[in-house]
Amino acid sequence: MLAAARTLPALLRCCETSTHYPAKRASTLSTAAYDPAIRQFITKLAEHQPCYSMRSADVHIMHEPRSFYQCLLHMIRRARHRVVLSSLYIGSEDHELIDTMHASLRENPSLHIYIHLDFNRSTRPEPNSTARLLLPLLQEHPDRVHVSLFRSPKLKGIMAKLIPPRFNEGWGTWHPKIYGADDEVLISGANLNTSYFTNRQDRYIHLTAQPQLAEYCFEFLKCATTFSYSLLPAPSAPEEYYLHWPDQHTHPHHIEEKAQKALTAFQDAQRSNDSCQGPSTPDHDVLVFPIIQAGQFNIREEERCLELLFGELTRNALSAPGRPLVDLTSGYFGLYDLYQDLILQSHIDCRILAASPKANGFYGSKGMSGRIPEGYTLLEQRFMRAVRTAGREWVHGVHGGSGVDLSEWGKDGWTYHAKGIWLRTAPDAPPLLTLFGSTNLNSRSANIDTELSFVLATTAPELRTRLAEEVDALREHALPWRGGERRVRVGTRILVGAVGGML
Repeated sequence: MLAAARTLPALLRCCETSTHYPAKRASTLSTAAYDPAIRQFITKLAEHQPCYSMRSADVHIMHEPRSFYQCLLHMIRRARHRVVLSSLYIGSEDHELIDTMHASLRENPSLHIYIHLDFNRSTRPEPNSTARLLLPLLQEHPDRVHVSLFRSPKLKGIMAKLIPPRFNEGWGTWHPKIYGADDEVLISGANLNTSYFTNRQDRYIHLTAQPQLAEYCFEFLKCATTFSYSLLPAPSAPEEYYLHWPDQHTHPHHIEEKAQKALTAFQDAQRSNDSCQGPSTPDHDVLVFPIIQAGQFNIREEERCLELLFGELTRNALSAPGRPLVDLTSGYFGLYDLYQDLILQSHIDCRILAASPKANGFYGSKGMSGRIPEGYTLLEQRFMRAVRTAGREWVHGVHGGSGVDLSEWGKDGWTYHAKGIWLRTAPDAPPLLTLFGSTNLNSRSANIDTELSFVLATTAPELRTRLAEEVDALREHALPWRGGERRVRVGTRILVGAVGGML
C-alpha cells in the first residue's frame, strides 16, 4: 500500500503537501441545515471546489440503461441552443443517436453540438471508427458541429509508434461522461454505445433547470479543447477527415504543463462564479460540487475530496450517536492505494460492490484483454488480504454488520459499469451524500485517465430515499464474493505486475 504503516492523520498531512489542489477561498456557504456528520466536510470542500445549489425536485435518478438512452434522445430533440456530449467514444452501430442529432440540427438553425471524445478510441484504423461515424455531421453542419479529441500525453516517443491501436488506451483516456442540452445535464459513467443503452448497468443522474451547472460543464469542455485535437472534414478528400492541432507552440505529446495550467485556472474562475456564494435560496436543499481528477497533469481534486470526507468521518466517529456506513462500487475494482488506506485506517464501515468476472466488460475478449477479469480477481484477492491484515473483515450483527465487506454484482446477460460512493449516517438511514460521475476509484482513474465526477449532498428526505433506492437496486444483484476460490494463472500475475496501474 502507499502508506500502510502510517496512521490516518499522518496520511492526510502527507497528501496535503504532496499534491496540487486549488487555492482556498473564504466560503460564505451556509451549511446549518446539513447533518453534523457532513457539515464540516461540506464547508471545507466549498473552500476548494465550485459549488452549485439546486432544488431536490430538479434531481432525477434513473436505474435502467434504456431510461438513460431515452432521456438522452429526448434531451437532444428538445435542445434549442446547445448540446454537449462528452464520452470515451460513440459506438459504430449507434446510428439512431447520430440521426437524432442530424434531425435536431435541421429543425433548429441556432443549435450547436459540442462533442468531446478520446482520440485513440475514436480514431482506430477501422472503417466504422467514431471519427468516420461523425464525418457526415461535420460535412453537413461544419459551422455548428464541433468535435474535439483528447490524446493522452503519457504515450509518446518510440512507444507511441510501437503500441498497437487496440492497446494505446492503456496510457490514458478522456473519461468524463457529461451529456447536456441547454440547461439540463445528465451525468453518468456510461459511454455512448449500444451495450450501455441496453444491458450494461451504470448510474444515471439527470439535473434539470440548471443553467449555471450546464455552463460549468460546457466551459470545462471548452477548456479541454485548448489541449485537444479538432476533428474536421478533409478539404481535398470528402470521404476523409483530418485532425487539427490548435497550438503551434506546444507539441501534442507534451501538453502536461499546458493542461495543468488550463484546468487550474478554469477551476479558480468557476469557484468565483458558482451559485453557492451569497444568500441561500430557501427551497434549495441540494449542493453539487464538480471534482476534476487528472493525475497525469497533477490535478488531484478527487483525492483531496476523499481525504476530507474520511478525515471528517473519523473525527466525528467518537461523538456521533450512530455508525456511518459507506457504500462503494466500481465496475473495475482495484482501489487506488490512498483510498484503500483511507478505508482500512478510518474504521468506517464500508460495503463494496464489484463486478463479478462474467459481469466484467472484458469477459470473453480475445487475446490479452481476455485476462483482464482474472486480473481484477487478483487485485480483489490482494485487497481482501489487506482487509484481514488490518483486522477489518466484515462481522455480521444486529444492524447488518460492521467492518469492510466485498460483494460481487452478477445478472445473467448483463455487464456492470456502475461507480461511486453513498454515505449514510447509520445503516438504517438513507444516504445524505453521494459521489457520482466517471471515476472508477482505482489507480487508473487517479493517475492516468482524465475524470470529472460530482459530490452531491442533500437535506431532502425524498431525495435521500431515492438515493437509497438507487444503491439498494444495485445491491439486489450482489452475491457473496468468491474471488478467494478462483485461480489466477501465472501469466495473468505477470501481466498485472507489468500493467497493474493501467487496470
